[in-house]
Amino acid sequence: QVQLVESGGGLVQAGGSLRLSCAASGRTFSNYAMGWFRQAPGKEREFVAAIRWGGDSTYYADSVKGRFTASSDNARNTVYLQMNSLKPEDTAVYYCAADRNGNPLRLADQSEPDYWGQGTQVTVSS
Repeated sequence: QVQLVESGGGLVQAGGSLRLSCAASGRTFSNYAMGWFRQAPGKEREFVAAIRWGGDSTYYADSVKGRFTASSDNARNTVYLQMNSLKPEDTAVYYCAADRNGNPLRLADQSEPDYWGQGTQVTVSS
């Protein structure tokens, strides 16, 4: 049974940082692409970042480029999203996702992933 468990969300002031983690279990993910998405209240879910496991290919939404960094730790079966210079508009529930296709560009193009985590709340105060 595939499980993606996010953690690391919380409340932070504008300009601050958070690091989200997504622990993956239930199968071998080395050929998967992993993605981060977010959904703010009253808005549609949007793509944030995607990474090929091993970190040799990453994609970011324009709104987070230069501020967010996705990375992976094969030994821990965990992907991360380092979020710096946070803004109030980054407030949302952040979801981790896994795609069997393995091409992170598919996630950046809004293709539906195969698996989702339960989400973690990030709130940025002004």
